[in-house]
Amino acid sequence: MKVKIIRLSDHQEVVARIDFPKGIPLPSITDGWKFNFKSHSKKRGLITYILVCEDTPNKIEGCIIFQLKDAIEPYMAYIEIAPHNKGEKKHFDRVAGCLIAYACRLSFIHGKGPYKGWLTFDVLEEDKQDEIKLMAVYCKKYGAQKFGDTTMVISPEAGENLINKYLN
Repeated sequence: MKVKIIRLSDHQEVVARIDFPKGIPLPSITDGWKFNFKSHSKKRGLITYILVCEDTPNKIEGCIIFQLKDAIEPYMAYIEIAPHNKGEKKHFDRVAGCLIAYACRLSFIHGKGPYKGWLTFDVLEEDKQDEIKLMAVYCKKYGAQKFGDTTMVISPEAGENLINKYLN
């Protein structure tokens, strides 16, 4: 799926795509990423997607792993933007939004029964303060709601808003 992200050096829209990682080595902790996508992607029932720019198709800007818990409940197991897209010197903006919106889209496609359109995920950080800050970002920027201690959900309505904002 084609999406548009923002190159921050000149504030221009750049065409990117979210796709399966066909032949592209997945990032891991040794590459400076927080999660080991190489390892996690091999687990049964998990589907990995990457976001790459069309002009640099071998450079991963962000990665997401999606699953259906109990074959019915859409769950965003892992999401991370590339280290070069974090902080004040990040290269691209909208990467996380595009990936979360894509997971919301998958929740409408694959979710079953009362779970259709609902996206669940957990926010687990080593430092509790970082966890609270990240949850606040998910609430404010992506319309997620806290559900329990570390679990968050994005409703079908909020998911549709994200899809319209980031994928259309």
